[in-house]
Amino acid sequence: MKTLVVLMAGLLVSACASLPSPATRRDTADALAARQGWQHIDIPARSFDLAAYVPRVQASGEMLSVYIEGDGFAWFSPSQPSSDPTPINPLGLKLALAQPDGPAAYLARPCQFVDAEASGCAQRYWTQQRFAPEVIAAEDQALDALKARFHAVQLTLVGYSGGAAVAALLAERRHDVSRLITVAGNLDPVAWTRYHHVEPLTGSLNPADARAALKGVRQWHFVGGQDRVVPPALVESFADGFPAAQRPTVRIEPGYTHDCCWTENWPRLIEQVH
Repeated sequence: MKTLVVLMAGLLVSACASLPSPATRRDTADALAARQGWQHIDIPARSFDLAAYVPRVQASGEMLSVYIEGDGFAWFSPSQPSSDPTPINPLGLKLALAQPDGPAAYLARPCQFVDAEASGCAQRYWTQQRFAPEVIAAEDQALDALKARFHAVQLTLVGYSGGAAVAALLAERRHDVSRLITVAGNLDPVAWTRYHHVEPLTGSLNPADARAALKGVRQWHFVGGQDRVVPPALVESFADGFPAAQRPTVRIEPGYTHDCCWTENWPRLIEQVH
């Protein structure tokens, strides 16, 4: 049986392996962003300081695409949460940097790329309560700040892995989300935990309960044909819960896994969204 740590982090890190420190992970992301002319900013939101990356020279346009990171390095072992959820492989950031055109920004999840000992950084916010109401409220406030910074009118939300759940829950509560796009997205955490026979995410919201509010949002959900973390059947099941006329588009990419092949092919894949 796969454990929650392996499934959500998408990483196999042994105790003897060399694990990059949180500071190293932040430096790596800063360097990755800087090479594309982006910079790190912090956005105060509720009880959190949420990290974001934005272009130093901001493009103009009514539509802003905001990429939301996955769950990151949430667990160190099957029974021990990590002390800092900053991702080792920030795939959400890489997708944002790969967007071929149009204004874009990246939004991390609580306690990623910041001092995890800062106010609000309780471990429950990257384990059982990663989709808690207060988490979604903070991300919602951060979206307002990004939207104002870019003078945007409408939003495209792009969520990777667990960031897909956050994006969907944000789309449910907002009235300015024109498009919802997910990549290897966990869109039904209840079905996901049942599928993998792991403990439910007690205290977290479930996007599958928000289908009625999401019917009016254009949706595209990309999933890898070889993804064992979020298998295509779970994404298809989420889409099947909508009326036929509002069923989201699901694109299964043969040979792709949970973390393989998305970044390098993103410019081509995003062209399928219109």
